[in-house]
Amino acid sequence: MIKRAIALISLAAPAVASDFSLQLPIDCTLGDTCYIQQFVDHDPNASASDFACGPLTYDTHKGTDFALDDLAMMEAGVDVLAAAQGRVVATRDGMEDMLYTGDSAAQIEGRECGNGLVIDHGSGWRTQYCHLKQGSVIVEKGQRVEAGAVLGKVGLSGRTQFPHLHLTLRKNDQVVDPFAPEGRRICGLPEKTLWAETPVFQNGGIIRAGFADAPPAYEDIKAGQPSLTAFTPQSKVLAVWVHSFGAQAGDSYRMEVVGPNGTVLQEEAAQTRTQAQSFRFVGKRTPPSGWASGVYTATLSLIRDGVAIDTAEITATVE
Repeated sequence: MIKRAIALISLAAPAVASDFSLQLPIDCTLGDTCYIQQFVDHDPNASASDFACGPLTYDTHKGTDFALDDLAMMEAGVDVLAAAQGRVVATRDGMEDMLYTGDSAAQIEGRECGNGLVIDHGSGWRTQYCHLKQGSVIVEKGQRVEAGAVLGKVGLSGRTQFPHLHLTLRKNDQVVDPFAPEGRRICGLPEKTLWAETPVFQNGGIIRAGFADAPPAYEDIKAGQPSLTAFTPQSKVLAVWVHSFGAQAGDSYRMEVVGPNGTVLQEEAAQTRTQAQSFRFVGKRTPPSGWASGVYTATLSLIRDGVAIDTAEITATVE
């Protein structure tokens, strides 16, 4: 069982009814089954900054990345939705879903968006949808779609290292950040957005957390390794892990496990550099008498400036 408490920042009001606006382009719940990994880059120089002058972007990034928690969710299938009504003017499908590496750069050159499509909404507005799952695009060029219509599935095609939907909004061929449409650099929360219902801004947080009976491999966690829910008194290791996004240099992870007889382990680990995604785990070998039977509760927090910006609570039993 996982319980989460997230420190969220309320954003601005949506655009007025007469303005062009967007609906959420992915069928998931932000902060629960998906999250926004990166925003449009607002820094005109070689460095990068999101609309709130934070690090959730990279140099020249032109869209908003809606990421899934793990590869298992992608395999199960998550719908990509039309953000507004319009006419499909371009599509591409057939590219393989695979993690991007330097070795695959030449293979996808000119097709970094992967499988995807473009919708023309009129009055110069267009949306582009990238990295869809191979074989999932179900709309055709010239087809009209309504807001919320299913376009395909979230995938791993093109230049990407995690399953997500990249959405780019353009007006007259110029990139527009739907979170900050009126300025190039807003070090704070904008007064108006282009979202019909503005997503809550989360400037980093926990993607998933879990128990394990051996040191977990990061690749297995990204693939969707579940949290272990039951141990035996003779289990050699009791470990907990946390996978997060948007961790910044100076943050820390607080990890604590409390069992039937009190605290089993407690540790705080420093985050030494800013990373798009990061992973930490801590464990303890079985005591000579074995693990006591009962419920074990782990509390894992991402700490920034002394405050927990996201906390996950998970439980497991020793039987």
